[in-house]
Amino acid sequence: MKYVASRLSEGNKIFPAEIITEENGITIKIPGLFSGDTTTIAYDSISAVEIDTPLIGYSTIRFYHNGNKVQAHGFSKSDVKQIKAFIEEGRSRARSNF
Repeated sequence: MKYVASRLSEGNKIFPAEIITEENGITIKIPGLFSGDTTTIAYDSISAVEIDTPLIGYSTIRFYHNGNKVQAHGFSKSDVKQIKAFIEEGRSRARSNF
C-alpha cells in the first residue's frame, strides 16, 4: 500500500514524502529539489518504529534499522498507525519464517 504525505505539511510542499508497504519490507521516498533519497528496508532488519502524533498537525514516523534512522513527516495520524501496525505484522511474519 502507498502512503503519501500531505502537501500542506512542512517540507512536502512540492515533493511529498512517500512510504510504500510491500510483502517483504517498506520503501521510503524522501524527494528533494535536485535529488532525493529512497530507502528500502526489509522487515527483519527494522529494529524499532517510533511515531509522533501531535494533537494538531501532521505526524512523523521514524524507522531504525542497522544503526540508521530514517524519518518521514507529514502523514495523518491514522496513516502512521496503519504503517506501524503493518510493519509489526511483517516483522512477526519474518521472525516466524526462521
